Amino acid sequence: MARETKTIQTALDALPAGTPDESTIRSRVKLPPLPEGVTRRMLARDVVVISLPSLVELVLTQLTSIADQIMVGQLPGEAGVAGLAAVGLAVQPKFLLMTAIMALNVGTTALVARFRGQQKRDKANQAFRMGLVLSFLISFLFMGAGLLSSGAMVRFMSGTGAMTASTVALGKRYLDIQLYGFLPLCLTFTITAALRGIGESRLPLFYNTVANVVNIFLNWVMIYGRLGCPALGVEGAAWATVIGQLVAFAIALVIALDRRRYIHFDLRRGGLRMERGLLENLLTVGVPSMVEQLLLRIGIILYSRSVAGLGDTDFATHQVCMSIQALSFLMGQAFANASTTLMGQSIGKGRYDMAALYVRQSRTLGILASLVLGGLLVGFNRDIIATYNGTPAVVDTGAQILILLAASQPFQADQFIASGALRGAGDTRFTAAAIAVTVLGVRNLLGLLAIHVLGWGLWGAWIALIADQCSRTVLVALRYAGGKWKLGAAKRFAKADAV
Repeated sequence: MARETKTIQTALDALPAGTPDESTIRSRVKLPPLPEGVTRRMLARDVVVISLPSLVELVLTQLTSIADQIMVGQLPGEAGVAGLAAVGLAVQPKFLLMTAIMALNVGTTALVARFRGQQKRDKANQAFRMGLVLSFLISFLFMGAGLLSSGAMVRFMSGTGAMTASTVALGKRYLDIQLYGFLPLCLTFTITAALRGIGESRLPLFYNTVANVVNIFLNWVMIYGRLGCPALGVEGAAWATVIGQLVAFAIALVIALDRRRYIHFDLRRGGLRMERGLLENLLTVGVPSMVEQLLLRIGIILYSRSVAGLGDTDFATHQVCMSIQALSFLMGQAFANASTTLMGQSIGKGRYDMAALYVRQSRTLGILASLVLGGLLVGFNRDIIATYNGTPAVVDTGAQILILLAASQPFQADQFIASGALRGAGDTRFTAAAIAVTVLGVRNLLGLLAIHVLGWGLWGAWIALIADQCSRTVLVALRYAGGKWKLGAAKRFAKADAV
């Protein structure tokens, strides 16, 4: 048999398994003393080793969308503004179709991390196999549904009719082309989720780097008509993205089929059979996460639709700022990935003390990084907006919004990391409830008031968005500190052990 490749080793791996008592599981979260032989520097190293490659990978993944927006936004004259608006119309319908896969991936990461902590490789591989099979079935169905309903979704996103018909038609064409690559994109995400569960963030970094180089090069060729290719504009950006995603999937699939790795996909061991106990655990974590993602996307769609009613220029400005906010998310998401992985592995080993220490370290590093990012957003606000589109109205309004976005960075980062910890423990129901309250309630109600009643326009829409982020930070922080997630994790994972 081929020699198994090594997995990333952490301070947790060197510690003996724990047997937490009832009082520990039912208590509030308190910062415990460091176990013998473990230093804060070791904790920081573990967090950085997982989060840094994850950050670069997330940036590269997001770069696909950013490259489309920047290069489309540089088209001459009104074509740049119309192109930005068209891409914006397609973004949220695509993410809505991905809600089930994103939820499934949360469950895949949590289970794989759990079994990695227990050193139960066979179970980790069973969870990965089921996640990949379910991802294929769900993404195939949703791709078909999306292609059938793309026109209706884009028209709904365009709002009250303030956007031009040509922009709406361009948005539909962009979405249709993007959906042709939906299946390989979703399968790649599931492979990435499983790799994160074992703390392996370097391989996703590799295949996303290659894919984004392909994507950006083909953007240059296909958007502007280089090397003999016709100038396809927005459609060229969509095709370049799809081809880049196919490249990423091809590399990820080779990795997933490598039997030397700790986790790998092998139909010969279990075939398409779904182990009931593992499936129940996957769904127990994944279904609330799906509800969370669904509520989030519905809230964002309704919110974006309200902004679309302000017209092409304001919506293009909004899309530029949303793209920059999505990029700012990545700092918190990278540390959240570390928090999810290390939380799941710590619980799998019965070391709730290490779980608390890892989460505290992730939050500290994440907030410090967010302060640096906020300073960059303030210092270079006009230059950042102008990178997307140089229209004076877009630059002036967008630069003001970036100052507001910079102020929210610490709250945003802490919310992501604490939510990641809760997901690693399987406590996804609460995060779904928090999304419902803040996105559907705070963001949309306050947004409608600010835009349509107070007449604050795009500035009012962003005040509502920041209020949503800050209120969610408070809810998630209180939930984590309360410690109820420990009891739920103990019950869920005890059931998994019985499989």
